[in-house]
Amino acid sequence: MSKKTLVIGASLKPQRYSNIAINRLVNNKQEVVAYGLREGNVAGIEIDTKLLPYQDIHTITLYLNPQRQKAFYDYIISLNPERVIFNPGTENSELQDILKQNKIFFEKACTLVLLGINQY
Repeated sequence: MSKKTLVIGASLKPQRYSNIAINRLVNNKQEVVAYGLREGNVAGIEIDTKLLPYQDIHTITLYLNPQRQKAFYDYIISLNPERVIFNPGTENSELQDILKQNKIFFEKACTLVLLGINQY
């Protein structure tokens, strides 16, 4: 079953984990949308540079450090995802508390590992 995923912090640079994640999500037949600072295309997915009101987001996977995440708190809550994945280096207790208050599940995990072990 496809879990529509929003990648926040998407990069056009192939060596970046967000870029690798987009490729792996697409290869695993997941529906993907992406937000980043620069427009472009990764694995056929257009990177949006505006925060769009996406519908039916199942998972948000974060590739932003905690300081940069602050500007996205309200946006993340507004999308009402079923879960948020804090990839290594993105762990943020403040956002985790906000997610708890809004009854949004989160996990500290690596999207690439979850995909690799079929636990996505």
